[in-house]
Amino acid sequence: MAAAKAKREEATAHVSGQANEPLSGLPHTLTVEQISTEIGANLEDGLATAEAKARLEKYGKNELDDGPGVSPVKILIRQVANAMTLVLILAMAVSFGIGSYIEGGVISAVIALNIIVGFFQEFSAEKTMNSLRSLSSPTASVIRDGNTIIVPTHELVFGDLVEIKVGDTIPADIRLVEAMNFDTDEALLTGESLPVQKDAKSTFEVDTGPGDRLNVVYSSSTVTKGRGRGVVFATGMTTEIGSIAAALRSENSNRRHVKRKPDGSAKPYRYMEAAALRATDFVGRFLGVSVGTPLQRKLSKLAMLLFAIAVVCAIIVLGANKFSNNKEVIIYAVATGLSMIPASLIVVLTITMAAGTKRMVKRHVIVRKLDSLEALGGVTDICSDKTGTLTQGKMVVKKAWIPSKGTYSVSTSENPIDPTIGDLSHHKAAPREESNEEESSEKHPPVSSSEQLLNDNDDLEQFLNIASLANLAYVHKHEDEWKARGDPTDIAIQVFASRFNWNRSRWTSDNGPIWVQKAEYPFDSSIKKMSVIFESAKQSMVFTKGAVERIFESCSSICSADGDVELTEEIRGQILANMEALASQGLRVLALASKQLTDKVNEQKVPERAVIESELVFRGLVGLYDPPRPETAGAVTACHTSGIAVHMLTGDHPSTASAIALQVGILPTNMAAIAQDKIESMVMTAGQFDKLSNDAIDALPLLPLVIARCSPTTKVRMIEALHRRGRFAAMTGDGVNDSPSLKRADVGIAMGLAGSDVAKDASDIVLTDDNFASILNAVEEGRRMFDNIQKFILHLLAENIAQACTLLLGLAFKDKSSLSVFPLAPVEILWVIMITSGMPDMGLGFEAPASNIMSRPPHPLEVGVFTREVLLDMAVYGLYMAALCLSAFSLVMFGFGDGNFGSGCNDSYSVECDTVFRARATTFVCLTWFALFLAWEMVNMRRSFFRMQPNSKKYFTQWAIDVWQNQFLLWAIVAGFVTIFPTLYIPTINHVVFKHTGISWEWGVVFVEAILFFAGIEAWKWAKRVYFRRQMRKKGGHFEDLEKKAFAAYFDSE
Repeated sequence: MAAAKAKREEATAHVSGQANEPLSGLPHTLTVEQISTEIGANLEDGLATAEAKARLEKYGKNELDDGPGVSPVKILIRQVANAMTLVLILAMAVSFGIGSYIEGGVISAVIALNIIVGFFQEFSAEKTMNSLRSLSSPTASVIRDGNTIIVPTHELVFGDLVEIKVGDTIPADIRLVEAMNFDTDEALLTGESLPVQKDAKSTFEVDTGPGDRLNVVYSSSTVTKGRGRGVVFATGMTTEIGSIAAALRSENSNRRHVKRKPDGSAKPYRYMEAAALRATDFVGRFLGVSVGTPLQRKLSKLAMLLFAIAVVCAIIVLGANKFSNNKEVIIYAVATGLSMIPASLIVVLTITMAAGTKRMVKRHVIVRKLDSLEALGGVTDICSDKTGTLTQGKMVVKKAWIPSKGTYSVSTSENPIDPTIGDLSHHKAAPREESNEEESSEKHPPVSSSEQLLNDNDDLEQFLNIASLANLAYVHKHEDEWKARGDPTDIAIQVFASRFNWNRSRWTSDNGPIWVQKAEYPFDSSIKKMSVIFESAKQSMVFTKGAVERIFESCSSICSADGDVELTEEIRGQILANMEALASQGLRVLALASKQLTDKVNEQKVPERAVIESELVFRGLVGLYDPPRPETAGAVTACHTSGIAVHMLTGDHPSTASAIALQVGILPTNMAAIAQDKIESMVMTAGQFDKLSNDAIDALPLLPLVIARCSPTTKVRMIEALHRRGRFAAMTGDGVNDSPSLKRADVGIAMGLAGSDVAKDASDIVLTDDNFASILNAVEEGRRMFDNIQKFILHLLAENIAQACTLLLGLAFKDKSSLSVFPLAPVEILWVIMITSGMPDMGLGFEAPASNIMSRPPHPLEVGVFTREVLLDMAVYGLYMAALCLSAFSLVMFGFGDGNFGSGCNDSYSVECDTVFRARATTFVCLTWFALFLAWEMVNMRRSFFRMQPNSKKYFTQWAIDVWQNQFLLWAIVAGFVTIFPTLYIPTINHVVFKHTGISWEWGVVFVEAILFFAGIEAWKWAKRVYFRRQMRKKGGHFEDLEKKAFAAYFDSE
């Protein structure tokens, strides 16, 4: 166990990029010769079989550690070891101890229900590490003893020479020694939306982020192009994905350490101080007052407070009766104590949240942890990954510029590989001129059909020939659904060509092909371009595409409105300006060129590449990007309306990230109005952010809205920085790289379709439609849940106050033995708390959201549900109900009765006790009615029950319509009314169990008390409305410009 723990701690401490054994530098900083020497690898014949076996024994299998596993016992203990459950257990013990078996049995059932529901919910969620194991490649191609063999991935060792090719999953972290046209998809690990082209010969600085280490490939990433060889430098838990696994499993312990002097020594009292703090932390965690969501901590503290108050109340009862050991006195004391314990609170809370999860499934959200719904209501910041979350995770062509014709644009599309979706438009201006001209008359260029655009347009046809044929992607329609295969960039360009019905298959199909390919010059990282030679019946053509600056080198002319003209330096400058204009929009820019060959090509002896890729005609530029989801901008705006800040944390380049952030509204459009220091902190790279200490980050005027080139550590540091500023953060993501921050965030939200299993299992909430906008559904549900929890907690605790005050003030009612006679019996109290109030409280939990729920800021977490308004309401409603209950008891006893309290009336019925039993029954019915009516009054905490829709013209019937809207609450209240009668009039149940008797004329008192109850509650609500209207007038106006409101802290010049 100790060895396993030490191994896990070592993995947790692993630094990104390290090898299994310390080297003179991180692998990406070393040359091929250095790393092969230090690792002891053989770049020709690989390791010897015996050496590989020895290293396997030394370093262990290349697999992820299982960790401590799931412990049902620990989960069960966590269900019991919380303050509310412990209070209920103590109340149960006392009830059984004094022979109150009915009360004890009811509380026992509540405890059992809480433990069972909580246990199964948590047990089913504890399986994060299992999904990590499934990401590994099952086999690897390795060179040993000079032979290429296939071995199980888990047998791969430190120093193995591995061969990898297109389609393979990388089996370990590998330092490349050879790479031929080699690209890998690292989106799940780094968030980079495009495949990364690798370069085995380069070396990089120590602080280079994982996404920029081009000489290294990572375990569980995939090869999208080419082939390569490399030396394994990290296996198992030492890999990048292994360090993520360790971070996910780390306990995040806040263990108190001994404060030491600079020389490492410490005084004895420092050890005692640390021990005392650890003990305090343990008790806090055990009781639940220092762990969990804000509401959980508040309720745990509330349980402790109520338990203390219950004990004080019981002592007051005993003291008022001179600490008599009479059983009646003890029962009275227990009844008073029970009156302060909201026994149904945990049941109602658990069932309400469980019902909320079912509602969320219909809104494309799966809740893995119940408490995250409540937490969502308080979210102040959402930190989102870009690729696949804010964007579609697929490349598309947004703009194409042909020098002689202008700019062709494609509108946003819900399906990037479907060429039939999205409008085409044409603008005569070049990209560098578009911003000025679009501000004038042509802000929205007219939509055109592909046929119109192709009409008498030879230059566009030439451009499309290159886009379609200098392209290895395959885009086709299969059973009414578009499919694509190939490199993401090639797919995007092929889809663009297909919009004009210029798909490659149209020209190269086996049945009478119009174009026949004669030669291919593949993409090479050293020259950054690719070319093909195609022949038709009329001509032979060279089609080339690649990086703009490299295409320049091969071009001598450019197509213009006047035909092909010489490519001068002035024209080159204009092309570069157009490229920069497209790049500033977050587009990846490629150039297209072609030329006609004078002679046909001999396939057996193709010309030299240098000859073919010269004297080309420059045909234009194409700009690609990973487009935002269509609903993202609206969702970000809605977040700002709700007072929620949105941060983008992505592995992409800063220019791309900034452009997308501007497009979806994460960055303000009016950047010129912002101070320079705030602009610098608004958009940062991970390199800049990670170099800052925690103190330096905290000293920033504002935290960045965009961080580019992110590593998993950067995302975690951002979450922690938000926490230090008192923010409540949600993190969204879909990749393995998002998992540690999903785990560390207050609410982790994973994508269900494109997301990895790791991200899903590390999250609290999963979006089944991968729609950023669905987060708003979750936030709205969280706020609705919070509002409703606030309503039923107020409802329940107001009743507790009413019961406790009624019993405490009722101590003045003494019988012939000078013992207090309780106005409410213990079973009556539990009946009101558990039966009468339980179902209406659940009904309040099902209330629909308020109309303004998404236009108000998040609720303050430091206050939680117990705002000043709630606390004041609780006291007013509780004391008012207590006053009415005592007045009802007194009226029956003294106004209409003889005031004789008899003897032993707390224990059994007799003729002498008839008046006491009638008064107790009247008080019980009054309190029951108050509890039921108060539930309706809690539907809206400020508006009148009779006027909850102020704009309605149905002045006398609107209340009935509102009541019918929540039928669960309606029938729960009806059931509460109906169940009163059996308790009053069924023999034995009334006298023996409830300690009251049937009433007759006393119903008149009940009706008068009910009218007074409504009058008092409505008067209090009216006073509140007047007060809050005056407060609003004092605060003045409101923001008309949402952007100014959302970015007010940035626009503020101070």
